[in-house]
Amino acid sequence: MLQETMEVLAASQPVPAWHAAGPNRPVGAWCAVDVWDSERVLFIDYDGPVPHTLMAHIGEVDGTLVDKLALLTPHAAHAWEGMRGEDEVLMPLVEQDAAEVLADLAAALRLTDLTWPRPDDEEVIALRALAWARCRDHLPDWPEHQPLVQGERARVLDAFAQVGAPAAEEAGTARSLAELFLDYAGNYLSRGPLCWSPGQIAVFLGDWLPRKTVLDQAHRALLPAVLKRWVTFALTERGVPTPWIAPVVAAVSRHGPRRPPPGGRLATTTPQQEQAGRSSSGTR
Repeated sequence: MLQETMEVLAASQPVPAWHAAGPNRPVGAWCAVDVWDSERVLFIDYDGPVPHTLMAHIGEVDGTLVDKLALLTPHAAHAWEGMRGEDEVLMPLVEQDAAEVLADLAAALRLTDLTWPRPDDEEVIALRALAWARCRDHLPDWPEHQPLVQGERARVLDAFAQVGAPAAEEAGTARSLAELFLDYAGNYLSRGPLCWSPGQIAVFLGDWLPRKTVLDQAHRALLPAVLKRWVTFALTERGVPTPWIAPVVAAVSRHGPRRPPPGGRLATTTPQQEQAGRSSSGTR
């Protein structure tokens, strides 16, 4: 009965006005990436019956996540530079091939859909199906994890050891901390092992380090200073302008271990966190 009703409706109702309209085709695309590669904004211009711009904001701190989707007026990307304040982090807009930008959006949406709990922001949910329809054909294969090859890892650690080298008796402790930073970055910094940002520092010091490690007194004492040297070195290696290294270094002080009372010891974790760390296996 239902099928017959549907057939009658299909035969008797007029075709919608948009039935013969052509598809929306991407006619231009741009990407703005912050200086730390911790967030980016994608713009894709579409022609068709109603020209418009699809915008996506993607964050990389603590995993790739589409934070916002929006439909904007055509050529909205051209207003990007004018909307940025002088004190805001650098996010230059670069024109890119539309297929590459759509592939980036598809890969980010895939990871967002796998994130638990599922994002429930109305601005994302309302446009999620449309965004998927636009980019699904460009979904890339799952990327393979590419750890630093042994030679490059040794080169990075040796180069770091030459930057503001500590006293000889502290060199071994500093190097083992650098190895810890590099191991964490290789597994958790999605844009590369040298892509530290203030947000990544907050996650590393406030979440991962207390849960996954137990450091002895020598490592705890040197941790803030060595981490500041490490992020300065890493961002300099990436070519980040000096003024934008300072906020990452400052984040170490803001989120780092508490200073001990006179005669006390530097604590990077609470006793409960230390107990949790002892029961965890490995440093991942």
